[in-house]
Amino acid sequence: MQSLTILGSTGSIGKATLSVIQQHTDKFFVYALIAKNNVSVMTEQCIMVRPKFACMICEDSAKKLKKNLITAGKHNIEVLSGSINACELAAIDDVDMVMSAIVGIAGLKPTFSALRAGKKILLANKEILVTCGKLFMQESRRYHSCILPIDSEHNAIFQNLPVTCQKNLGHLSISEYGISRIVLTASGGIFFKIPQEKLATITPEQACVHPNWSMGRKISVDSATMMNKGLEYIEARHLFNAAPHEIEILLHPQSIVHAMVYYKDGNILAHLAPPDMTIPIAYAMAYPNRIKLKPSSNISVDCFNKLSFYQLDNQKYPCLQLAIDADNCSQAATIILNAANEVAVEAFLNRMISFTAIPNIIRHVLDKINLDDPNNIEDVLYIDQKAREKAISICIE
Repeated sequence: MQSLTILGSTGSIGKATLSVIQQHTDKFFVYALIAKNNVSVMTEQCIMVRPKFACMICEDSAKKLKKNLITAGKHNIEVLSGSINACELAAIDDVDMVMSAIVGIAGLKPTFSALRAGKKILLANKEILVTCGKLFMQESRRYHSCILPIDSEHNAIFQNLPVTCQKNLGHLSISEYGISRIVLTASGGIFFKIPQEKLATITPEQACVHPNWSMGRKISVDSATMMNKGLEYIEARHLFNAAPHEIEILLHPQSIVHAMVYYKDGNILAHLAPPDMTIPIAYAMAYPNRIKLKPSSNISVDCFNKLSFYQLDNQKYPCLQLAIDADNCSQAATIILNAANEVAVEAFLNRMISFTAIPNIIRHVLDKINLDDPNNIEDVLYIDQKAREKAISICIE
């Protein structure tokens, strides 16, 4: 039996993780659930899996959760609150692995706590590598922590790597192990076939409907702008120690082929799976073994006749190009990019700005802020704060 702490249990990845656990209660159990303020979902999850601890970042939410659990007769679940307790639950000795699924930079400190405790990290929070990838990978080696990528594309690449590369993730040259390049696929988002001139009138409701995946609102918007793929590009650079010329992005609307690895001897290893996040989650949880899973859908033979791929038009996806340019510039630039994007997406969801204003705001913040690269988490948070302040000021102008 392996014990698990879930950072961000009430989000889509957290729910998918609990789905895998419920199918294998003989192999995994939940030690702690951690979320921000979704009391109703957290109450349901606590009743369902009976963790030892439940932690809400918001103190008022923790009080409501405690009341709910007492009413439900779950007196043995200890309810905590605050980021300090979240960090302690991620690093506690009784935990074998930590699912890092808190969206955005809020997941930074608890994930680093788990990393420095030498835990097996199931990494679903791409912003951690975007904001401090170099530091994160250095710390993973220092503390002998195992990193397993959860994003379907990175998980697919990981599965097609030589075992030596898997066990030394981010620390070896993929070229020296016979790999010429890795390919990330992108669905193109919900607006793949929408003309550029019509994007200005897109509503939050339209942007939050993904054609293939079930995701949260922020990630759905990132998918629509293709910023999500830009963040995944940056993530891949760090996870696989890949140079810019060793990464390619292809449009693949069906989201069946998640990634490809090109080897120098002419072999191409492609990873196919239904668009279902329980599949990479289950792989990472059981690694290096595999466990039986009931995916939400299967790939029919007919699907193979409909697979299509297209070269990317970066002009249509300015957010993607902004991410690539920021990554080629500096770590500080990727922190600024991420912070500005989070603010701009939130403003769009609150109908303060248009869909097409998102890349303009990000570009403006990148142009206006010039800071040195971070040396520690505090530096990362400082750069993030400055970028957010600038982005907010632009959004409310």
